[in-house]
Amino acid sequence: MSNIPKSLIEAIRQAERVTVLTGAGVSAESGVPTFRGKEGLWKKYSPQELATPQAFAQDPRLVWEWYDWRRGLIAPLKPNAAHKFIATLEERYPHFLLITQNIDGLHQKAGSKKLVELHGNIWKVRCTKEGTVEEDKRVPLPQIPPLCSRCGALLRPHVVWFGEPLPTDALHQAMEAAENCDLFLVVGTSAVVYPAASLPQIAQSHGAQVVEINPEETPITPIAHWSLRGKAGEICQRLAQALQDTHS
Repeated sequence: MSNIPKSLIEAIRQAERVTVLTGAGVSAESGVPTFRGKEGLWKKYSPQELATPQAFAQDPRLVWEWYDWRRGLIAPLKPNAAHKFIATLEERYPHFLLITQNIDGLHQKAGSKKLVELHGNIWKVRCTKEGTVEEDKRVPLPQIPPLCSRCGALLRPHVVWFGEPLPTDALHQAMEAAENCDLFLVVGTSAVVYPAASLPQIAQSHGAQVVEINPEETPITPIAHWSLRGKAGEICQRLAQALQDTHS
């Protein structure tokens, strides 16, 4: 698709309540590995073997070594055009929420503030005894596994592991934003992981127009009012330019 539909630009300009859902496709363009398939293996372990409460209970050092390695890969990476475009949307609308499935913190680096992280954040740690959450951006971590400075208990990555439910507050905020928006953008996600995948459907059923930005068709495609095929960064850059051209 070489041109952005004028009807979409008009919809973005007229929208008052905007919700955005992002997935791994946005992070991949900044160089964040997907950790799926063979490229996701680390010391012969797959994410499904390490990102679980059981793995952490059995060998917290091993799990933390993997997360410390991942943090080292992500630390130097920079937001791409998709992150930046989404951050500008937040400035544009008083009623805005970004819902991300990504844990890398790149949306915050781009300037996003009104966001919900459904799967947590790799730069935060949580005390396994007190449940307190703190930011820790040290790379590499000076001690593995890290311990709570207050009580000495094990810290764990503040992320959602396989077999764990999504944070109730985050999910509630996401659902509420989906129900109350008039424009819902789905960017760089395959829309197969629930409950996140249900959010565009909820938005559409409540009258919102749905925009999909993804290289391939997804289960969201049939309900999307506009489906833009391509990488998130490239499409978002063209969207930003088209919006700017309409004001010039």
